[in-house]
Amino acid sequence: MDSDNEVISVKESKRRERQSALENPETDIGLCGWLLVGLSLLLMLVTLPLSIWMCIKIVKEYERAIIFRLGRILRGGAKGPGLFFILPCTDSFINVDMRTITFDIPPQEVLTKDSVTVSVDGVVYYRVQNATLAVANITNADAATRLLAQTTLRNVLGTKNLAEILSDREEIAHSMQSTLDDATDDWGIKVERVEIKDVKLPLQLQRAMAAEAEATREARAKVIAAEGEMNASRALKEASLVIAESPSALQLRYLQTLNTIAAEKNSTIIFPLPLEMMQGLLKR
Repeated sequence: MDSDNEVISVKESKRRERQSALENPETDIGLCGWLLVGLSLLLMLVTLPLSIWMCIKIVKEYERAIIFRLGRILRGGAKGPGLFFILPCTDSFINVDMRTITFDIPPQEVLTKDSVTVSVDGVVYYRVQNATLAVANITNADAATRLLAQTTLRNVLGTKNLAEILSDREEIAHSMQSTLDDATDDWGIKVERVEIKDVKLPLQLQRAMAAEAEATREARAKVIAAEGEMNASRALKEASLVIAESPSALQLRYLQTLNTIAAEKNSTIIFPLPLEMMQGLLKR
């Protein structure tokens, strides 16, 4: 646990160093740059109050603005939410949405570790954690995250057996989240959650698995029936020993059977005769 915390702290410190290097560059815009900024400021003052509408911009609560002055990121990093000020001609800005974004991973045909082809899809939740890195370090953070999620899904599932894919979805999702989060850290992206939606098996494999499950259930049912027969035979053996000790108990059992048959309104009643009586008749 301590090693994991140390790794997280090291990654966080490196990310802050990269962000600081972008937001506070060592090199200046130079003399020509300052001249252009001064001319732009003078032009704004001359054209007041019309130019004020071009200089004041507004970003919403869930957005941040990255301002570029002569192609370089302005000191201080992202601006917003609310009002911010830019100079005409020399400044430009890019709005970055900081809300959580959701996208579906298209179904991926994956060959598992035990050579079974399955189709797996999922869903990813992520957000922009650092607007400066998301703009300066990558062309399109959204498209890159989508493509990386597809390749990560294929790579993670390729190391799993079919049984592990079907039973350990949470572990696979957690592994994908950790891998994506580490890979997108340089882009200012925070992967919040990854979920495996559906695992589709080939039709032939589904039939084979269904036949295997049915055979397993039938075998279990036969074992249970055999155990029941064995328990019943043991009970009958014990009952026969008890009845053998008292001949009158057998006669009482005959009477109970007659009572049960008569209660069902049967037209035919079978009356059992003791074997001793039949043997006496046969001797005569």
